[in-house]
Amino acid sequence: MPLSGSGLAENVKLALEALRVSKLRSSLTILGVVIGVATVMTMAAMVQGIRDQIVTTIEVAGPTTFYVLKKFSQTPLNPDNLPKDVRIRPDLTEAEVARIRLLPEIGYASLWAQTLARIEADGVRTQGMAIMGADDGFTLIQGGELVAGRWFTRGEITAGAPVVVLQENTARSMFGQERLLGQRVQIGGRVLEVIGLWAEPGNIFAPPGQSVGAVVPFRFMDRSYTIDRTNALFIPVKPRAGVRVADAQGAVEMALRESRRLRPGDGNTFDLVTQDQILDTFNSLTSVFFLVMIVLSGVALLVGGIGVMAIMTVSVTSRTREIGVRKALGATRRDILIQFLVEASTLTGIGGVIGILVGLVFGRVAAVALDIDAPVPVTLTVIAVVVSVGIGIVFGMIPARRAARLDPIEALRYE
Repeated sequence: MPLSGSGLAENVKLALEALRVSKLRSSLTILGVVIGVATVMTMAAMVQGIRDQIVTTIEVAGPTTFYVLKKFSQTPLNPDNLPKDVRIRPDLTEAEVARIRLLPEIGYASLWAQTLARIEADGVRTQGMAIMGADDGFTLIQGGELVAGRWFTRGEITAGAPVVVLQENTARSMFGQERLLGQRVQIGGRVLEVIGLWAEPGNIFAPPGQSVGAVVPFRFMDRSYTIDRTNALFIPVKPRAGVRVADAQGAVEMALRESRRLRPGDGNTFDLVTQDQILDTFNSLTSVFFLVMIVLSGVALLVGGIGVMAIMTVSVTSRTREIGVRKALGATRRDILIQFLVEASTLTGIGGVIGILVGLVFGRVAAVALDIDAPVPVTLTVIAVVVSVGIGIVFGMIPARRAARLDPIEALRYE
């Protein structure tokens, strides 16, 4: 016979009263549940937020964009201790880019690089920021827009002129609202003239400390800074309109193999990477990270569940006479069982709700700190509540069954 609405409400009322009487004991019991649920919620919000940023960035660049690299690695390689198979690979060159540009399947290709440096002006200095060496097609790949000034001229690109397009927020933090064009800045000790301001697309993803602060002509970067030619030198490629990515990749691969005089049986001495591969790599990394968080959260939930079982066992013992009175007044085993199961699930349910709130708060704090938009994981919120209540039912079953099986006469005699 199913439990009526009034019966459930009465049992919830009894459960809340029992919790009110034993505040400290109840608080310690739900702590494990709170920690477990909060951890899952926080990690889920962060991982989903970062993933959304990456997907948005890929959409900005276009799903057809792909990259040529000396070696594609999920983690940066130490340039001073490269594996032999990477060390023997030639560096990417401008001559190879020129050859790729001539292919009928290709709409855009260029040689880009990245380094890390501080930007200084008028006594103000930034933290280390990513400085890109590129050309006037930068927004074609990275998105965003030029909000003031201009991009590099052909002559500046060819000569590697000391000019720079600053990221808008970086420029405003250094110069305020004053006129910025024509100002001089130092990047890594080199003096450059500001010719433009670039605004990032709204949701572009950049790891902390790696926000793109400035863009300079590639040849200026190549001449003025030390470039990690294994990890930070690459060729972004866009196929011509109407050309499939696979066809464009095939044409680029063939051109590079011919220019490097590779024989049919030789492996490639370069890597081609699509946006999907980058996203797959990120997903594989975050999946492992998220799995670890799930395991840690599961341990916390298990501890919370064991705490529930212990507390409910103590509760059954301390309320033996109460159980005897209820049975003497006609309560069945089922009534007693349901009473203690509702009490256990109410205990963990409250812990789940508190854990969700704590997780959302910490998720928001992390989102602000990482400058990402972390959405509320609605599905996981529902799962967290169900799991927390389920823990109460599972771990509360043993003490609830013990209470239900008490002999009413023996229970009334209990001191």
